[in-house]
Amino acid sequence: DFGRSSELAFVVEPSDDIAVQEQPLILYCQVEGIQPITITWRKNGVMIVDSENAFMLANGSLYVSRFQRVRGDGSSDEGEYDCMAQNHYGLVVSRKAKIQAATMSDFHIHPQNAVVEEGGVARFQCQIHGLPEPVILWHKNSMPVNTDNERYTLLPKGVLQITGLRAEDSGIFHCVATNIANVKFSREARLTVSGSHSTVYKDPMILVGPENLTLTVHQTAVLECIATGNPRPIVSWSRLDGRPIGVEGIQVLGTGNLMISDLTVQHSGIYVCAANKPGTRVRRTAQGSLVVQAPAEFVQHPQSISRPVGTTAIFTCVAQGEPPPQITWLRNGQILETSDHIKLKNNNSTLSIYGINQADEAIYQCLAENSAGSTQASARLTVLWADGLPSPPQGVRAETVSATTIQVSWEKPLQNTKEIIGYVLHIRKAADPVEMEYQEAVSKSTFQQLVTDLEPSTSYSFYIKAYTSRGASKASEVTVVSTLGEVPAMPSLFIKVINSTTVQATWEPSIKLGQHEGFKLYYRKVHLSQYTGPVLLASNVTAYNITHLDASVVYEVKLLAYNQHGDGNSTVRFVSLRETVERTVLNPPCDCMKDEQNNKTSTTGIIIGIHIGVTCIIFCILFLMFGYRGRLLMCKNVQEQLSTPQIPRSQRSTTGLVLNGATRRDRDDRDLNGKQLDMNELERLFPASPSQEQQEKGIPSAHSPSAPHDETQISTLPLDEFSIIEEQSDALPKNTHGSSPAAPAPDHGPANEG
Repeated sequence: DFGRSSELAFVVEPSDDIAVQEQPLILYCQVEGIQPITITWRKNGVMIVDSENAFMLANGSLYVSRFQRVRGDGSSDEGEYDCMAQNHYGLVVSRKAKIQAATMSDFHIHPQNAVVEEGGVARFQCQIHGLPEPVILWHKNSMPVNTDNERYTLLPKGVLQITGLRAEDSGIFHCVATNIANVKFSREARLTVSGSHSTVYKDPMILVGPENLTLTVHQTAVLECIATGNPRPIVSWSRLDGRPIGVEGIQVLGTGNLMISDLTVQHSGIYVCAANKPGTRVRRTAQGSLVVQAPAEFVQHPQSISRPVGTTAIFTCVAQGEPPPQITWLRNGQILETSDHIKLKNNNSTLSIYGINQADEAIYQCLAENSAGSTQASARLTVLWADGLPSPPQGVRAETVSATTIQVSWEKPLQNTKEIIGYVLHIRKAADPVEMEYQEAVSKSTFQQLVTDLEPSTSYSFYIKAYTSRGASKASEVTVVSTLGEVPAMPSLFIKVINSTTVQATWEPSIKLGQHEGFKLYYRKVHLSQYTGPVLLASNVTAYNITHLDASVVYEVKLLAYNQHGDGNSTVRFVSLRETVERTVLNPPCDCMKDEQNNKTSTTGIIIGIHIGVTCIIFCILFLMFGYRGRLLMCKNVQEQLSTPQIPRSQRSTTGLVLNGATRRDRDDRDLNGKQLDMNELERLFPASPSQEQQEKGIPSAHSPSAPHDETQISTLPLDEFSIIEEQSDALPKNTHGSSPAAPAPDHGPANEG
């Protein structure tokens, strides 16, 4: 590996240029590297032969004595030039330099006459094509326009803007275009400034908005925007994507033109010009796109490398630009063509050379090119070869053992075998690219290798290399052989009892089965040797019902998959239907129609019962509510009767005890009125027992069986609710002889008052 300075590389490459007609042109090319170095030139891919008009200088540059755009024979000196340098190690090609002739066309846009009121805006424009881009200047009344006047703005594309017009601005204007090819003058145009400044309100209006531009980095972009209105509108700029425009390199020309210096790719976007009426939200907008291109440049250069014979060499070349550059690889100046051992990946950014040999030793170049420019970088591959290495192994053979195994055998090399430390077997599917190859190492005393874990029905390629401590031999001859076909794997089988005479066999489709054409199903009684079947089933079938079975015996079910290579291993299951029969005897089948009818009847009965129950509950609640209300009314009536004031003794005609009650006649009257009291109910509401005092005085209880029947019935009430008054009845006959022993003693006061 020689140093960097020994590498063949360009110090100076030819660059794009614009040549002047009939003037000399020099294209520079300077190379460094190990001598001798030969330099040649090409134009449009064709070798340039030294002539009177074009020849190479001693330093390697190309000299064109009289550049002509079109020669007498129809040829042209315009085109793409490149420089080629070659030494013992290889050849490199420079970037392509685009050479164009300086030209200038006639004006295709001339300024036009204009009449504008005082205080308004005037705009003149002229356009002309040329190489290089012509510089356009303006004259007023045959004198250069004073560019120091702030009201006068000259734009690079041949536009003159005059704002805040005054009477002295009137005059005759024309433009002058100049480049290295020629000088040309446009037609004249008259500007007339009329009247005085108007005070009539006018909505803002954009006269001219920005145009679409495509430029390269480091150039200057001018986006025009001129607006009118009364009052004069305020012009502002923004990006459509919302990103800030920034301040570095940004300048406003005149009253609203945007100039961006030293363009970068980040300046690309859509720019919006807005004319705003001062103090309001009234605005008008116009927009234009700016595309900034960047010529191709390398982020990562390819590096020169040295590799032993039989190994892999990898070059990496990463470039950027706008638009993204296209990468092309050259080998010694010629387009590199890919093959089985030369591969390009990652959009041509990675070059891989597998199993290199001495023929691969060369200079490899990476060319990156887009519409903005091109660039190149080179690297050299050195193939290391040591004397005394073994010759390639001999007699390589491969034999198929099974669907997944191949045995490879070989014989030792014919030359230089003493230093061999081992062999390496290179294995690859024949249909795969070289980079998918893998290796297996073998000891030096072994001349065969069993290669396993291969795929069935697949072709594989094999070759052998012998290795020493100083390097590897060349590869042996390649042998290709295919593995055998493989029968399908065992399917998964499940048995489900349907009824006493039927079972269902189900299985799952799986890629583990491999290629299969279908399934074979067998079944038999376990005590018999003969199977029923095979039942042939398609590869997409996953279930099968076995019917008309005998419930008293055990069955064996067998399933296997098959293909063109034969039958695979089978899966066996055993099944008994006896438990199903026993369950059927213990649980006889029901009369479904009858049960369904009974269920419907039971359901109807339940619904009717629920309705009846709810109705009864409602009636009970109503009964209790109205009954309770009736009791309250009766109790109130009784309390009113018990609280009746006592009448004077002189007015009383009824004998016996009167307990705030009433006689039968009175009760009968009340009965007629529907207000008869239920005595039992009253007794329940006001329970009481005869007082001890009544028993001592011999007053019989109202409920005593021995009590004499009297029309006046006594109700037992709580003592704190009424008074008991004892008095002599007027209706009884007077006893002149004394008091009757049965009659109570006279008492003018209450016997007991509670």
